[in-house]
Amino acid sequence: MSGLELRELECFLVLAEELHFGRAGERLYISQGRVSQLLRSLEDRVGARLVERTSRRVDLTPLGEAFRRDLRPAYDGLRQAVDGARLAARGVEGTLRVGFQCLANDQVTEAASRFQERHPACVVELAELPLHDPFGALRRGDLDAAIVLGPVLEDDLVVGTIFSRQPQTVALSVRHPLAARDSLSAEELAGCALVQVGGPAPGYWRESFAPSTTPGGRPIGAGPVVGTLQEGLALAAAGRGLMLLCRATAEDHDRGAVTYVPVTGLPESTLALVWRHDHETARVRAFAAELADVARRAESADVASRAESADAARRVEQADVARRAGRADVARRAGRADVARRAGRAVPEDAPRAERRGMRRVPGG
Repeated sequence: MSGLELRELECFLVLAEELHFGRAGERLYISQGRVSQLLRSLEDRVGARLVERTSRRVDLTPLGEAFRRDLRPAYDGLRQAVDGARLAARGVEGTLRVGFQCLANDQVTEAASRFQERHPACVVELAELPLHDPFGALRRGDLDAAIVLGPVLEDDLVVGTIFSRQPQTVALSVRHPLAARDSLSAEELAGCALVQVGGPAPGYWRESFAPSTTPGGRPIGAGPVVGTLQEGLALAAAGRGLMLLCRATAEDHDRGAVTYVPVTGLPESTLALVWRHDHETARVRAFAAELADVARRAESADVASRAESADAARRVEQADVARRAGRADVARRAGRADVARRAGRAVPEDAPRAERRGMRRVPGG
């Protein structure tokens, strides 16, 4: 294992989480080809395959899964030791100002709490950002970092952790014809009016929040323009339009006049921690590390929960199949007994009870 590269280990761990070479490259800011090179180099050092890759999917080998379990705590400990030494050398003190859009969810508040405990000389301040201006306060220097809705395609900003991947829901009046639906497809938004977000948010960002067409290319109507989340929800309650929200924000803004319906077929909503290239400080890097760790743990717990739910569903289905098979077997036996009875055929003494019901015994049979 001489000459082991930390970049190879980091690449493997990210690939093990994403199970997708393209997404792993995006997280590491390297090309998909470079991900493959780093993986091959690590596998050469280990002497065995860690990942099975086909044209349709990527999976860890049994050895790869065991290696991931052993490597993760060791890698995290090493990274924290290096980060701690770096921060001790540079010092983390003063005030860290972090903005957030819509909702400071549990991952954000946990990261802030852990950061505060680790760096008591630095005070964390959280401030809500207006929906229509995700980057203004950051560029003015009012904030050190911001947690905003994705995507973020700004040349002057660094995109750190992308987290809180959530399915989309639509907020609409309880009186709307679609309010009673269990879910909607993205194509069903055609002909509806979506609440729009005004500027100065960039056009691509506003389009992701309120798309003008369905994935199939059908036009979606443009509803009223708002600057805040509360304005949008108020207009949705009044029946002026539908408003797209992530599931977590919808659950946190439950109100009687608005209902929330899941929407399938749209990209998941995400949050991203961003900061200015020219304003990257030890405070920002320390907070980014805490948030990345919290987000990774939350994602792992979510994956485990989904796997457990899927396993429970499989067990219920298997039990149901077994019950149906048992009922079918009883029915077959009853059917055979009925046929035998009508044919006047005798049934032996040791025949199943279902076959002997209503049938005559033949003495000495």
